[in-house]
Amino acid sequence: MRRRWRWVIRTAGILAVTVGSVQVGQAQFIALKTVPVASGDQFLLFPSQNLGMGGVSIALDDPVLDPFVNPAKGARIGEPQLFTVPTFYSVTRNAGSAGALSVGGLFGGRVFGGGMVALQQLKRGDEFFGPLPLDVAFPLPPNALRSRSATNKYGFLTGGVKLPGDLAIGASGFFADLNAIDGVEHLYAMASSIVQAGHMEDLRVGLTKGLGGGRTLEALGLYRNFDMRHDVVYVDWILVDTTNWVWQDSVREEHNKDHTRTWGGQVAYRQPVGTRGWRVGGSLTGNWKTHPKIPNYEIMNIPRDPGTSTAFSIGVGIAKQAGPTTFGIDIVYEPGSSTTWAEADTAVTTESGGTIPAGGRTVDNEFGFSNAAMTMGVTREVGKAAFSFGLNVRTYDYQLDQWDHVAETFRRQNEQWIEWTPSWGALLRFGDLELRYLGRATTGTGRPGVAWTGDVATRADAAAGANDILLAPSGPLTLQDVTVVTHQLSISIPIR
Repeated sequence: MRRRWRWVIRTAGILAVTVGSVQVGQAQFIALKTVPVASGDQFLLFPSQNLGMGGVSIALDDPVLDPFVNPAKGARIGEPQLFTVPTFYSVTRNAGSAGALSVGGLFGGRVFGGGMVALQQLKRGDEFFGPLPLDVAFPLPPNALRSRSATNKYGFLTGGVKLPGDLAIGASGFFADLNAIDGVEHLYAMASSIVQAGHMEDLRVGLTKGLGGGRTLEALGLYRNFDMRHDVVYVDWILVDTTNWVWQDSVREEHNKDHTRTWGGQVAYRQPVGTRGWRVGGSLTGNWKTHPKIPNYEIMNIPRDPGTSTAFSIGVGIAKQAGPTTFGIDIVYEPGSSTTWAEADTAVTTESGGTIPAGGRTVDNEFGFSNAAMTMGVTREVGKAAFSFGLNVRTYDYQLDQWDHVAETFRRQNEQWIEWTPSWGALLRFGDLELRYLGRATTGTGRPGVAWTGDVATRADAAAGANDILLAPSGPLTLQDVTVVTHQLSISIPIR
């Protein structure tokens, strides 16, 4: 198993590890992953009614979260309200944690809208080095951000208007000033310092249309720009005198860009069935992504340059609301494809003696994804309280075809894994005040790392491999199993 993941991470890398968990538009933004990396709940900033039910959404409304997902759904807001949402999560094995506080408000009417701001502290995780030999006298450089924590800032604005014919349109913008993305430090496993900086913009235009008889049609278009920079410093220890065991440190810096643009669209339909509170729904989503630059993660150890991805999501749902009980099930299938490649910095000689010029492709990677998810949840109201339970099960299944134009070889690899996310929640009403609690835990994911083997490098060895783009990793690659545990409170107060 370890050898399999070593090859997969080395050749395939990691797609969408940074923004795959953005809560706003979780069904509209389709994440592609090639390794089960635990990315945390960094973007879980908005309140939700159904998240304790696993997040069922296809046949069931979520009046608390919906205005943040499709801006046209702000037309369903009743009286104006203020809300505050503190969210905390931690990753087991001391692999990272974060805390955020969101504050905002929404108002309804013929013209509707609202906004939200949030501050977040992201704490780094501990390094995942393996056991060190007893005769090693120098410390390894720490795997850390430049400081113990980083601060991120978020903002959200939405607005829209109701039109005749039970029609509503709206637009929204979500903006993030990012000084860290959860888990990135583990992708540069032997770095002595990592400084991250960047931003994200998520722009949406939505439409809802009532068709009579409880039937609704929804449409959404989105554009997301994710742009980060990683300034990474390594300290390489070089054995310069093997007789007296004299070591010398050599500092090197890398500046990696992580840039992805996504264009997406979704249409969804819901309608009641019978007279016993049953509803059915369906949704169709498409994403097209361009990757102008993907980081050269140390853990992957293979340069990757531009790439493109296409992903689709086909979902059906069924729900029932009868008396104090609400129940829902979502079933989603997500096919997709991605193409990435590496380009030569200088001319490279191939195995057969040919030449790949500077700028030519040295490696081509083609991924074919066949992912799926099932979600179920139930809520039971008891007086002025309500209690929820849910379960989301997501499978990742892909095939990688890789052409190495330098070695003139072809390889095919199939990988699959499953992630389980049980969730639970409670609602308490105190007059006008509503207090919601959400808890959830995600298993089946991990944090990658590099175990140090004790191998040493001489100055000649380091120079000889300087231009080789297919270097072996600095140590055996590992994937430590972890669990992401999240707790969220949300307080809502009407404005009267």
